[in-house]
Amino acid sequence: MRSPAQFFRTASPEALFAVSGIAQYTGAVIAVGLFDELSPGTVTLFRVFFGALPVLAISWRGRRPWTRADLRAAAIFGLATAAMNLSFYYAIDRLPLGKSVVMEFIGPISIAAWFTRTRRNTVALVLAATGVVVLSGVEIGGDALGVLFILMASAFWAAYIVLGRRVAALDRGLSGLGVGLLIGSVALVPFGFRDLGTVVGSGRLLWLCFLVGLLSSAVGYAIDQVVLRRIPMRRFALLLALLPVTAMVVGFLALDQRPTTIDLLGAAMVIAGVVLQERDELTVVDEAVPL
Repeated sequence: MRSPAQFFRTASPEALFAVSGIAQYTGAVIAVGLFDELSPGTVTLFRVFFGALPVLAISWRGRRPWTRADLRAAAIFGLATAAMNLSFYYAIDRLPLGKSVVMEFIGPISIAAWFTRTRRNTVALVLAATGVVVLSGVEIGGDALGVLFILMASAFWAAYIVLGRRVAALDRGLSGLGVGLLIGSVALVPFGFRDLGTVVGSGRLLWLCFLVGLLSSAVGYAIDQVVLRRIPMRRFALLLALLPVTAMVVGFLALDQRPTTIDLLGAAMVIAGVVLQERDELTVVDEAVPL
């Protein structure tokens, strides 16, 4: 039987994204339940902070000293990730989980489009993007502020992909991710301060916030870092199309947000696009722009 470490090193990117999606949106379901007691800002703060701790615990080791450029790359990545999470949680406090993730996918699909070069990849991108459009055409309740938040999250998600590749290129294992998340959590303190004492004073809330951080940030983002070292940014961004489908399934199972026939058609188009794309892998980390 393979160990978890062996699985993450040898599993296909598609399998890793399936694990990531289940973890991230199980954490999102827990987060939605916490919104009855805590502000989205407080839940985001603990998500990012508790995401940083396990990553640092398993990855921190004395390689070469951190340079100013290394810290700057990790910090910018952490701030973009914190902003993405904050916008996303404000959005899903107002909009259904599945449809929020679908609209947020505008960011990754833009990155995939930018790096698409071959005809086959273009067709795959069109299929996945059309599936996302079909899914996002479902009524979301007319909450303009919620839509604004999810569009902000979409822009920060695009930044997360580009900056995440730069952090992966630092060759520090997962420690760059951990440092970035820790810096991002500090930036979130003003947004999460209101209910900080409530969480610290409740063992139940503290445990639930830890689960959100572990599942949505530590597991999800660690898998992203592993995959970003293995495949081009274009393929990574297109594979993210699997996440809206995963979110739809999790929303149905855990939140009773039932998909329609149109939803299922959109999901099928996304999966077809993912299956069609070229499964190229990297021998070295490329597409990383120096900071």
